[in-house]
Amino acid sequence: MKLINDLPKVFDEFAQQRKNSFLAVKKIKESGKPVVGVFCTYLPQEIPAAMGAAVVGLCSTSDETVSDAEKDLPRNLCPLIKSSYGFAKTDKCPFFYFSDLIVGETTCDGKKKMYEYLGEFKPVHVMQLPNTQNEDGYEMYRREIIRFKEKLEELFQTVITEEDIRKAIVQRNRERQALKDLYGLMKADPLPMKGSDLFHILYGSTFKFDKEQVITELQGIRKQIQSEYEQGKRLKKMPRILITGSPIGGGAFKVVNLIEENGGAVVAFENCAGAKSIEEFVDEKDPDVYGALARRYLNIGCSCMSPNPNRFELLGKLIEEYRADAVVEVVLTACHTYNVETYGVKRFVTEKYGIPYMTVETDYSSGDMGQLNTRIAAFLEML
Repeated sequence: MKLINDLPKVFDEFAQQRKNSFLAVKKIKESGKPVVGVFCTYLPQEIPAAMGAAVVGLCSTSDETVSDAEKDLPRNLCPLIKSSYGFAKTDKCPFFYFSDLIVGETTCDGKKKMYEYLGEFKPVHVMQLPNTQNEDGYEMYRREIIRFKEKLEELFQTVITEEDIRKAIVQRNRERQALKDLYGLMKADPLPMKGSDLFHILYGSTFKFDKEQVITELQGIRKQIQSEYEQGKRLKKMPRILITGSPIGGGAFKVVNLIEENGGAVVAFENCAGAKSIEEFVDEKDPDVYGALARRYLNIGCSCMSPNPNRFELLGKLIEEYRADAVVEVVLTACHTYNVETYGVKRFVTEKYGIPYMTVETDYSSGDMGQLNTRIAAFLEML
């Protein structure tokens, strides 16, 4: 790993990592290594990793191709779905173009129907996700994981052994630990870095394909940030904001920027690219490797689950450990499960913890920037 001399440059590098990986995935494809495109944190990446495949996220977060998508899809659909479909349809996403297999999960009705259309462009495998976290659900998802493994074996003419899966589990757990150690630095007050810089590292790391290198880089970044903090390099004290809700990369990241521009500090991300997909590890000692994977992944507290106690458990843990002064929930337009769940989240935050809460509903366009700026400024002023 290169020695980190200038942290701002490192933050910028991770912020641009998705674009920087376009050429990398082309080289991987040309080398003969399988490329598996995925959409959701519910997918157990350890399975394709066990056969040496590169796993890349396909969720697009820009409004660039939304108009192309709306020729086929309803306008009042989630922007993430429209953006992802639009980039696939127009061949503007190298990750989709070079993927040998697209894997989706039935997390929402809009995505389920989109997968049908994506199947006209590429081979698509859909994992059926139970909508509740009970023993029947775990057993169902265990079977789905095995079915996914068998699909990969059939498509790529290979054998995925339990030993290879266990090796992938250990490596992925080590990566999770490195990520947790990094964002754990945000428990400090005052903060060692901006929340936007932290998010760029968390999100950008998913587009680095050499996982051992990623782990080493994350460990190095954490050590340097901690060292500089101990030497007195830290931010001024600001209201500490926890972000929850829908995925916030790309166009929706404007909310984080506006919080920081108006004097707030984002200390934690409960969303998919944050703690939600990182906090829990796979049990490496479980003799049933597929059961261990099913339990770990199905425990993710997404609003598609009913009931959804795991989300509130994680949210409360983050509020306490990161000493949040307030919670801002970002909901993508037409993301109905998250939108409905805002009622429960607001009660949880304001009644149990007695701290302010605000919901922000948005898409990937810049048309609501003025309104958002006014609302966020007023919210932070109240703090």
